Amino acid sequence: MEARESKMREADDMSEKQRLEALSQFRYRLREFLRFSEDAARLQGVTALQYQLLLHTQGFPGRNWATVSELAQRLQAQVHGVVALVTRCEDLQLVCRRPSQTDRRSVEVHLTAKGRRTLSRLATQHASQLSELAEAVRLASLIADDA
Repeated sequence: MEARESKMREADDMSEKQRLEALSQFRYRLREFLRFSEDAARLQGVTALQYQLLLHTQGFPGRNWATVSELAQRLQAQVHGVVALVTRCEDLQLVCRRPSQTDRRSVEVHLTAKGRRTLSRLATQHASQLSELAEAVRLASLIADDA
């Protein structure tokens, strides 16, 4: 009886070890992707956060803009911080603000031609890196499904 319980504990320990290995691999690949993204953005003359703001302006189906509050949600940031970020992006001529036609309380953030070119270059560079991150997510989800 003791030998069987011991083997069961070993099996449980092994699956726990495999989950931790998968989680470690996922976190490593995620950090590797984020580091790539930071470096790629810097080479295009923007910060990683500015790149994310450009990307998120295009993240809503059926339109090519986002409100400041939507951007704050996507960036998981405070609205006042996003307002400052939009201002910095405006100074770089990457975005422009427009009053909303439907809600006068809202401000829409639109990409400029320069912002679209910058985003396009960065999105192309990110596409190849995403496949490696996707594989790490796939492996981690297989382990999580077994848990």
